[in-house]
Amino acid sequence: MSNFSFEVLKTCKQTGARLGLLHTPHGDIHTPVYMPVGTVATVKAMTPREMLEIGTEIMLSNTYHLHLRPGEDLVKEAGGLHRFMAWPKPILTDSGGFQVFSLAGIRKIKEEGVSFQSHLDGSRRFISPEISMDIQHALGSDIMMCFDVCTAYPCDHATAEDAMHRTHRWAKRCQEHHTDDTQALFGIVQGAFFDDLRIESAKTLTDMDFFGYGIGGLSVGEPKPIMYDMLEKLMPHMSTAKPRYLMGVGSPDCLVEGVLRGVDMFDCVLATRIARNGTCFTNNGRLVIKNAQYARDFRPIDEECDCYACQNFSRAYIRHLFKAGEITGARLASIHNLRFLLHLMERVRQAIQEDRMGDFRREFFDRYDMSRNF
Repeated sequence: MSNFSFEVLKTCKQTGARLGLLHTPHGDIHTPVYMPVGTVATVKAMTPREMLEIGTEIMLSNTYHLHLRPGEDLVKEAGGLHRFMAWPKPILTDSGGFQVFSLAGIRKIKEEGVSFQSHLDGSRRFISPEISMDIQHALGSDIMMCFDVCTAYPCDHATAEDAMHRTHRWAKRCQEHHTDDTQALFGIVQGAFFDDLRIESAKTLTDMDFFGYGIGGLSVGEPKPIMYDMLEKLMPHMSTAKPRYLMGVGSPDCLVEGVLRGVDMFDCVLATRIARNGTCFTNNGRLVIKNAQYARDFRPIDEECDCYACQNFSRAYIRHLFKAGEITGARLASIHNLRFLLHLMERVRQAIQEDRMGDFRREFFDRYDMSRNF
């Protein structure tokens, strides 16, 4: 893995939050980092040039969806995912495990892998740890994820333990099948909401010496305090020398709380999903720009935001676009939401650098109205 390295540059004296630098063949990633999600090789409503302009350092794409359409062979023929989607910076691909998990009614998990029906045309498909690796090798992402088993919330201890052990066996198979040292492989910690299982999973995967570690099976419907409590119990058993990735988490409050507990990487589709419905992030909490109260509000979405939408357009104008059914409204809201999260992480990194992450958290939540949260 000579093309990759991760270094912790600083640990906040107030909180223990980490400032790091992840080196990849397609550039460096400053951590803690929020990774916008380009599920099918595009972040919805955004161009790669716009993603660069708002400060994106790494994007995520989805193995399951790209396997179904257009197919990894086509992407490989096009020169790999970077060239196919015209994105020059790092890309992380998830394994498809969570998407297969979400197909509960039309999939069957066996030791060999998972058989399922395509949500597009109902055709029968099969993904194993080896096939997931082959797909991700063909896509050519910088960071690959092991194929894992995610459990629902809530579930019983026996179900969680069975899924965890299978995740570990599949991680070994992924590791043995992973052949390309231009792509880094992350293991995924599972164990649902049982302390003993989470700790066992962290220790087992640490012994397997992956380049980094995802934390899966959180943000699957549980109350946020339960997720935070699990992170606090888990983190002392996670490698301090490797990047830690909390999968599928991306609301502003969760980013701040996650960093405080030692997380380095985050991803979530929330920013663009809610933007398409006219919901925006602000430093004061959620703002639904389609509401009538903004019809004559000529302030930007967030007066402290430096994005293109906030620097040029008013709430009244963007609301008008949504009411008129103009796609530009969703595009401007998407630009804002993505830039808001990326800028939030810039502020977080600065706070860690200045040993004031605890102060930053207090200042953030003094303003952020949790009753207007997501």
